[in-house]
Formats: sequence, structure tokens, C-alpha cells
Amino acid sequence: MVVFDEVVTAIKHALPDAQVSIEDLNGGGDHLQINVTSSAFAGLSLIRQHQLIYGVLKDELASEEIHALALKTSTPN
Repeated sequence: MVVFDEVVTAIKHALPDAQVSIEDLNGGGDHLQINVTSSAFAGLSLIRQHQLIYGVLKDELASEEIHALALKTSTPN
């Protein structure tokens, strides 16, 4: 099971202005919905935005600490 605070810290390290929220989808801590809002996404395709987050979490995904990941990314309004 991944530590949510560590996930938030990792994302904010890569995207300092990020607003991050995490929802545990199954209660087991390994199926997550992560919402990230950052100005760094401006001008990037949705695929590229998601690739940035997957890159940040590559170790957690490879070890299956995160087994399933749903992402919602956006820029600030």
C-alpha cells in the first residue's frame, strides 16, 4: 500500500504549484483516483499531462504499490 502523503509530495516536487487530491477507490490503498491541477499542464495534451504523472509515480506503479490509477488533470481556472 502506498503512502498518500508521499505521493502528494512526489507530485508537488515535480510540479511545485500542483493541487493534489487522492481518493482510495477500493479501500485497499492500491486503486487510486488522483486529481492534479497545475499550471505546468498549460498547452500540453491530456496524454502528455498523464505521462508526467505516470513518470513521477513510475516506481510505485512498477512495484504495484499502485495497482490501478485513474487520473484527472487540469490547469487552474
